[in-house]
Amino acid sequence: MALRNVVELGDPILYKKSRAVEKFDERLATLIDDMKETMYHKNGVGLAAVQVGVLKRVVVIDIGEGPVELVNPEITFEEGEQISEEGCLSLPNKWARTKRPKKVQIKAQDRNGKWHVYTGEDLKAKAFCHEIDHLDGILFTSHIVEGETLKDSRS
Repeated sequence: MALRNVVELGDPILYKKSRAVEKFDERLATLIDDMKETMYHKNGVGLAAVQVGVLKRVVVIDIGEGPVELVNPEITFEEGEQISEEGCLSLPNKWARTKRPKKVQIKAQDRNGKWHVYTGEDLKAKAFCHEIDHLDGILFTSHIVEGETLKDSRS
């Protein structure tokens, strides 16, 4: 495993749509392992492959319940609404209050290509939505609550 550089705001790759994973091989496993190591090193709860400069539909998430690896994830159901603080490893030290679904269900493949269904509520729902948005070139700033602004965590 290796730490990867996290792409930051201003890099045009963050606005590109990621491609579906078709090959489930050792290169994919290495990418996933590196992403998890990078996420933990940066104290994040999620990381999308595009954030390490790879335009593949791969996400890792850990909200404190252990890592979840998502390949080609899709949201299949959402309900409710939550407004809460949100930040991003690609916008270091920045946060804002956002509006997201309270509960989501997603389907995704694992590193071997097997499909799974996951349900997330509250923080997990927000993390799923945040990281899947990255795969479509969308940043959390698109979900900032009306009247809110991006804040610096140092102030």
